[in-house]
Amino acid sequence: MTKVAQVMTHDAVSIHATDTIRQAAQMMADLEVGSLPICEGEELIGTVTDRDIAVRAVASGVDPSTPVADIATQHVQWCYEDDDINEVKRKMAGRRIRRIPVLDHQKHLVGIVSLGDIATSDGAGAATTLKAVSRPTKSEH
Repeated sequence: MTKVAQVMTHDAVSIHATDTIRQAAQMMADLEVGSLPICEGEELIGTVTDRDIAVRAVASGVDPSTPVADIATQHVQWCYEDDDINEVKRKMAGRRIRRIPVLDHQKHLVGIVSLGDIATSDGAGAATTLKAVSRPTKSEH
């Protein structure tokens, strides 16, 4: 049984809730990542993605100097570092998310597990998860 800690990216860089949308975008560009956990100290309080910036900020005309917390996802899906990677893949597929913050049992951020991390450890499993994550949302029209 593969544990999350075996495939995750360790030492994830986080951003503070009061940092700006511009700062988050610059950090994502510098780090070449599409998501940043938002922490107060080591406690995870939210996450912001490149999609959040595009849809919730740019498309809505939100000023780039606005605190990142204003556009962030606050009910974040996360996992423990000793969780079974297969359970995490099911969570990602079921909720259609590409990255999940990883916490220790004191609920401190210790890393991120992404589809890319899964792909390098289990190509076939990543393909199934990617297919589920990428399925289109059904329109409510």
